[in-house]
Amino acid sequence: MTTDEMKMRTKKFSLMIIELAEKMPNTNVIRSIANQIVRSGTSVGANYRAVCRARSDREFVAKMNIVLEEADETLFWLEIIKEKMWIAKSELETIWKEGNELTAIFVSSLKTVNNRINNKN
Repeated sequence: MTTDEMKMRTKKFSLMIIELAEKMPNTNVIRSIANQIVRSGTSVGANYRAVCRARSDREFVAKMNIVLEEADETLFWLEIIKEKMWIAKSELETIWKEGNELTAIFVSSLKTVNNRINNKN
């Protein structure tokens, strides 16, 4: 997958998260969780763009670790939403699957670049 395709995919994920938050019931607690997932979910795409501008392998790893952390946090909030049944499980399936696929891609990219860094030394 190209960098531009990943930029589009992470942007689409951000939009999916925003749409999810807009569907959530409007109570103080739920709004707080919605705000958290919007922050972390949109950070995936925003920070991935920073990864694309990395000037070195080490900078790539540092920035990609931020992306991975935000993706993992988003999955955590999705678990909370699912367990609290604030959104139907069927509506969460696609976004859950995409979040896990993106996380797997980020982990794989990190492993590849970390191996390259370690083999240079």
